[in-house]
Amino acid sequence: MALNDDIALLARQKLLSLMEHDALRLVAFAAESRILRAGDVLFRSGEHSDGAFLVISGAVALMSHDDGRPADDVVGPGALIGELALFANVDRPVTAIAREPTQVMKLSRSVMRRVLGESPESAQAIAGAIGERLRGFTSELKRVQDALTAIDRP
Repeated sequence: MALNDDIALLARQKLLSLMEHDALRLVAFAAESRILRAGDVLFRSGEHSDGAFLVISGAVALMSHDDGRPADDVVGPGALIGELALFANVDRPVTAIAREPTQVMKLSRSVMRRVLGESPESAQAIAGAIGERLRGFTSELKRVQDALTAIDRP
């Protein structure tokens, strides 16, 4: 794929779309393309993560268990797997296996950190969006807590 095509794919991601064009260009330039065959393991649950994967084509099954049960989710083109790993040291919560011939773009956390360090406006926009997500998550947890408390009351 051409660099401009990669930039366009990244810009379709809600969080990454907040980045300045030049910052996205650097992320796209440093991204690694991988081709997977059906059945290839992209990563396993519990492994340390060092970035995210953008599905370019194909399909990836995401499984929180390894006991033969069906996948929890199957994602296709345009899905960003492991977005949090772009910004934080986390272990993979699921195993990701290609369901068919699949192309992914690996986005490195170290590259993202370097790019955001050189692009304060992009870093500020992303920090603001992550803050909004956390506020929404906290509000949702509060509603769940209130509902559980109401159930426990006699």
